Amino acid sequence: MGRETEPRSAVPASTRTEMGMVDCHCHLAAPEFERDIEDVVEETKKAKVLALVVVAEHSGQFERIMQLSERYPGFVFPCLGVHPVQGTPPEDRCSVTLKDLNSALPFIEAHKDLLLAIGEVGLDFTPRFASTDVQKEEQRQVLIRQIQLAKRLDLPLNVHSRSAGRPTINLLKEQGAERVLLHAFDGRPSVAMEGVKAGYFFSIPPSIIRSEQQKLVKQLPLECMCLETDSPALGPEKQVRNEPKNILIAAEYIAKIKGIPVGEVMEVTTQNAVKLFPKLYQFLHK
Repeated sequence: MGRETEPRSAVPASTRTEMGMVDCHCHLAAPEFERDIEDVVEETKKAKVLALVVVAEHSGQFERIMQLSERYPGFVFPCLGVHPVQGTPPEDRCSVTLKDLNSALPFIEAHKDLLLAIGEVGLDFTPRFASTDVQKEEQRQVLIRQIQLAKRLDLPLNVHSRSAGRPTINLLKEQGAERVLLHAFDGRPSVAMEGVKAGYFFSIPPSIIRSEQQKLVKQLPLECMCLETDSPALGPEKQVRNEPKNILIAAEYIAKIKGIPVGEVMEVTTQNAVKLFPKLYQFLHK
């Protein structure tokens, strides 16, 4: 299925937003932000960020995410989902199981009307996490159930696909997922183009300045790109806490690669975010 000219929410593609950016994938509920959350949010707003799409990795973060969305209404938008890798970094990390999902579902159902998307979900076939076919298959089953959940609730999917670009896109297509954001995609550009054909969006983090994603950005149409930080990870420098305010770095580098003004990148990616996450529309067009 090709990209629709208008999303199902009927938000016109030509709708212009206030000049600013949407961070389509960040982890504001991470422990790294607990001490100075007010300062982080204030600096983010100063950096022309209009909204933060905050994703979960495991059910232990769910309550914190909902609290943040209540604390910063119209700025922090919650996503709940079960990541393919569970446990506390750097130790105790393991491949997700259906038990992890089952324990998370009641909370998701109870807060479904407040969610912007289901996420972070996906596949992660990094050998240290998923070294067996059994582990990979259980990840697939967890993702399938969350795709079905998103379809039932009419919500987009915020998707992780590390070391599993092709399997993730293939599974999303097989399951009929339509509104999809593939965050920090590390697969081949040729594989990503299969996602483009399916109407999926790809979000680019500040780590673009030092990553192989530069090849991806060269080939992806701007009309299917969004911005993200994945903060506190994937910043411009390794081993340094990334913050949502760094999203401008991603926009500037995309503009450099594409040879276009950074304002155009900001405008188009924000329009794309509104198409992907229709609930943003009422907040960004007040």
